[in-house]
Order: sequence, then structure tokens, then C-alpha cells
Amino acid sequence: MSELFEQAIERVRALPQRTQDDVARLLLRLAGDEGPVYPLTPEEDADLAMADEEIALGKLASDEQMRTLRAKLGL
Repeated sequence: MSELFEQAIERVRALPQRTQDDVARLLLRLAGDEGPVYPLTPEEDADLAMADEEIALGKLASDEQMRTLRAKLGL
């Protein structure tokens, strides 16, 4: 293991566990692991599936709805 990599690992060890997990996922991805970068909860997975279905059916927000949302969020 290179000295630089060892230094990086030591710094990551000092981070909160959730952040360590995020860094580990990124490293695995860079090393060729094709697993998900962020594991979804069952609820998030269901929401994503529903959104995919709505997109396939053409149920998209109008430009006006998007402008209203952006204004509401201050974007």
C-alpha cells in the first residue's frame, strides 16, 4: 500500500461511520465494483420504481409547475 493511500485511510478513519461508508463505496466503485454507490431503502426503491412508471407514462411536471417549485425552493 502506498504511503499516500495509508495517509488517506488514516484520515478517513477519523470521520463519522456514515461518511466512512460513503468513502468506501466510492473506493469500491473506482476499483471496479459495479454495485450501487448508495444503497436505497425499500421505501426509496419503491418511490424510484413509481417515478420510473410515471415517466414511462409521460406523467411529467409542466414547465410552469417546475418554475413554481424552483421559486418556492429559492432556486
